[in-house]
Amino acid sequence: MAKPTGAICNLDCDYCFFLSKEQLYPGSPFRMPDDVLQSYLAGLLEAHRGMDEVVVAFQGGEPTMMGLEFFRRVVELEHQLTEPGQVVINTLQTNATLLDDEWAAFLRENAFLVGVSIDGPASMHNAYRHDKGGKPSFDRVVRGIGHLARQGVEWNALTTVHSANQDHGLEVYRFLRDDLGAEFLQFIPIVERATTQNLPLIATGWGSGSDRPLYVQEGDQVSDRSVAPEAYGRFMIEVFDEWVRRDVGTVFVQAFDTALAHWMGMPDMGLCVHAETCGRSLALEHNGDVYSCDHFVEPAHLVGNLGDGRTLLEIVDSAQQREFGVAKRDTMPAQCRACDVKFACFGGCPKDRFTLTDTGEVGLNYLCAGYLAFFRHIDEPMQAMAARLRAGGEAADVMTLFATSASDDGTVAVGHPREERQ
Repeated sequence: MAKPTGAICNLDCDYCFFLSKEQLYPGSPFRMPDDVLQSYLAGLLEAHRGMDEVVVAFQGGEPTMMGLEFFRRVVELEHQLTEPGQVVINTLQTNATLLDDEWAAFLRENAFLVGVSIDGPASMHNAYRHDKGGKPSFDRVVRGIGHLARQGVEWNALTTVHSANQDHGLEVYRFLRDDLGAEFLQFIPIVERATTQNLPLIATGWGSGSDRPLYVQEGDQVSDRSVAPEAYGRFMIEVFDEWVRRDVGTVFVQAFDTALAHWMGMPDMGLCVHAETCGRSLALEHNGDVYSCDHFVEPAHLVGNLGDGRTLLEIVDSAQQREFGVAKRDTMPAQCRACDVKFACFGGCPKDRFTLTDTGEVGLNYLCAGYLAFFRHIDEPMQAMAARLRAGGEAADVMTLFATSASDDGTVAVGHPREERQ
C-alpha cells in the first residue's frame, strides 16, 4: 500500500490517526520522488513474475494531492515494466474532494478502481470529516463521486463506523446503496487507542498541533469518537439483514464476502483482519520506508527501505515481518482459541487486542462483543449460502429463504453457530 504523500491530506478528519505520522518525517516535502516510485513498481512487478494480475494500491494521506502527472507517470512506468500477459490493477483510496472530470476521465481510461471515503448522510459524515479550516466535506465528496459516476469509473464506498453513525446502520446502508448508487461497500470500525495520559490531548483530533502525540499502538483507552463494541455488532447486523433479504449478488460488502469465504472453508480469502495470520498488507511511505502494516507505521515496525540494498520481496519476506505476521495467531488468548466463532474471527486485528479476557488475560479484541454478536447472527444464512455454492448454485438463492423471515424492525431471525466445524 503506497502512500505517495505520506500523511499529508487536504482534510483534517478528527479520527484520522495517520495525520500524526507527519511527525516521523520533519522537514520532508512529502512527495514520493521518481526513483522511489520506480523502485516500488519494479520491485512489486518483479515479485509477481508468473502471476497474471498485480494490484498496485495508492493511499494516503490524500494521494490525489500528487496531481495527475504523477499518476500518468505511474501508468507509463507500469507499461514499461510489466511482462507480456501481466495485468496491473491500480487502486486509489481518496476522499474525492479534489476530483474533477479530467481526473475521472483518466481513472476510467486507465481502469483504476477507486475507493471513496464517505461516512453516510451529511450529518453523520460531517461529524468528523472536515477540512483544515473546520468546514464540512460532504458536499465536495458527493461532487467527486458525481464526476466518477458520469465517467463510468468503478468505485466503492469506504465507510468508517464511529460514535456519530454507529446507531444508524440501516440508514447508512440505504443511503450508500440508494442515494449514491454504491455497489461495493467497506465498513471499517474506528478504534482510536489511547493512554490515560494522552487521551485528553486527542479530544479534538490527531491533526497538526504541537501538543498532538504520535499515534502508536499502545494504551487501553479509546477516544469518544470510537465505535462502541456492541454498537458495531448492531450496525453490521442491521446492514446484513437488509442485504441478505434484498441485495445478495447485486451489492457486495467486503465483510460479508470475507465471512462467506470462512464459512466455505477458505480462511485465507478476504480481509486480513479476520485471517489467521497477517503481515501481507505492508505500507510504503513516500521516502521508500516500508512498515509492517498501515496501522503500525511507527519506528518499532519499520522493516526496511527500498534504498537499503534489498529487494521489495526480501523486505516483505524478512524475519521481522514474518514474525509480525504469525504473532497474530501465536498471541491469541485462550478465550479466543475456545470461541465458537474463532473460525470466522481469528481474534480480529492485533491493533485492537488491548482488553482483558474473562480470566484477566491480556489480548482480547476491543470489538469482541460486536464480533461475537455479528458472527453468531449470520451463521444460518452463511451456512445456506455456502451449501448452495457447494452444490453449484448461487448465493443469491438465500434471499428467497430470508425475505419473509424479518420482524417488524427489519431484523432477520437466524440461528447460532454449530458447536463443531470441519
